[in-house]
Amino acid sequence: MNSPRQSIAASGLAFLCVLGVAAAAAFPDDMAATLAVRAILERQVADWNRGDLDGFLSAYWNSSKVVFQSGGTRLDGFDAMRERYQKRYRAEGKAMGRLAFSGLDIEPLGPEAVLARGRWRLTISDGAGPGGLFTVIFRKLPEGWRIVHDHTSTE
Repeated sequence: MNSPRQSIAASGLAFLCVLGVAAAAAFPDDMAATLAVRAILERQVADWNRGDLDGFLSAYWNSSKVVFQSGGTRLDGFDAMRERYQKRYRAEGKAMGRLAFSGLDIEPLGPEAVLARGRWRLTISDGAGPGGLFTVIFRKLPEGWRIVHDHTSTE
């Protein structure tokens, strides 16, 4: 016959085993989300460097609810964000330059949300080199992983 102490220990061990199995089962999903988000960010850099603004923006949720914050300004909606990028980087006489991301830190927040942060650097032919930090939140939507919130700062 088991003593109460043995029963508690056995119950605790069983709970830890179940918890361990649950964590192990969740890990592949976290890894898949991390890899998917990393691939999207890498594609954004490639699209930007090809001069494909629409390709770059395809990583964002095409919704009036997407949020973009930078330089003390908040833009709500994909169209407003696209217009800002268009004016800033594609208007007459503007060059998109070469984009690079570094120091990426990608952290799954659950089965349908991922936080990514890092540093961005833009090299433009006129010698300008703006850069800064960014934090983006991805959500897993029916159309795939999309950025739903972007907070970008400049140095």
